[in-house]
Amino acid sequence: MSNLTSASPARGWSFWWKPALFLLVACIGLYYVKWSPYYLKSFVAADSHSIGASILDDQHTTPLAAALAYSKVYFLAIWKAAVLAVLLGSLLQVLIPRDWLLRLFGRAGLGSTLRGSLFALPGMMCSCCAAPVAAGMRRQQVSVGAALAFWMANPVLNPATLVFMGFVLGWDFAALRLVAGLVLVVGVALIAQRIARPEQVPQVALEAVADVSTTETQPFLSRWLHTLWQLFWSTIPVYILAVLLLGAARVWLFPHVDGAMADSLVWLVPLAVVGTLFVIPTAAEIPIVQTMMTLGLGTGPAVALLMTLPSVSLPSLLMLRRDFDARVLVTVAGLTMLMGVVCGLVAVVIL
Repeated sequence: MSNLTSASPARGWSFWWKPALFLLVACIGLYYVKWSPYYLKSFVAADSHSIGASILDDQHTTPLAAALAYSKVYFLAIWKAAVLAVLLGSLLQVLIPRDWLLRLFGRAGLGSTLRGSLFALPGMMCSCCAAPVAAGMRRQQVSVGAALAFWMANPVLNPATLVFMGFVLGWDFAALRLVAGLVLVVGVALIAQRIARPEQVPQVALEAVADVSTTETQPFLSRWLHTLWQLFWSTIPVYILAVLLLGAARVWLFPHVDGAMADSLVWLVPLAVVGTLFVIPTAAEIPIVQTMMTLGLGTGPAVALLMTLPSVSLPSLLMLRRDFDARVLVTVAGLTMLMGVVCGLVAVVIL
């Protein structure tokens, strides 16, 4: 009896202080990196109908110069969010009880997919910054659909981006992005879940609860540092390399925009492909499209970019190569390109 009595308070304290610490880190980090800056930027967007210059707006024509210039601007824009994402992705694995995650996101189906999308909304991260958190979820046996929905909903359904888009490009663009984004996130997650052939969740949940006592025998700090290093090493080096390569390739990826592209549907497919592979910071698709439309880009190709640029990217796909089956990631990229083309065609008719 004494053993049970003494063990109960210790377990209760361990059960609550860890999730509370994760929530505290998440709230403080997101407030500093996302919520406060985006709140202030919304007033700028409303007053000036702009959130800044296009990240592609420079005159570099050689691959090396373009790679270095773009990487510098890009990493200065996202490094705080990237650091926070790696911290949250690692802390998720050691602070949140696995059975909690499995109850919320473990079962393959519409419910866990919708919950994954909902929990992504406060994050408001780009696809690359959301990738370490999605990787951490998968390493805790969260379902493929829920992890993918969380990953894609961060950039696609970002509330701040939708507000910026409404003020800068128009609320019709924002409404189309919201509706198409919901279809993209939920549809892609459910299709990818079916391809992944999920395991039975109840048995995994039982094993996770049974393993709590053994996984927590090591000190918290050593477990967290080990998890942090594994997550960092599997995601960040390939991320940096891919951004450099895409920075060099943008010399050829983005064509010179002129009046001939105004209503040309020929550009829908290539721009949807480029938008899916290229990497940008959060909401950077808005000034990119705004600038290109000013130069003569038509509504259809512009909407294709608005849908595909933030959704996924080659670096974020590579960051998740160890946590998702290759068929799943290829499916995600292909369906994103397809959605970009479809949205571009719809936009030509309704916008």
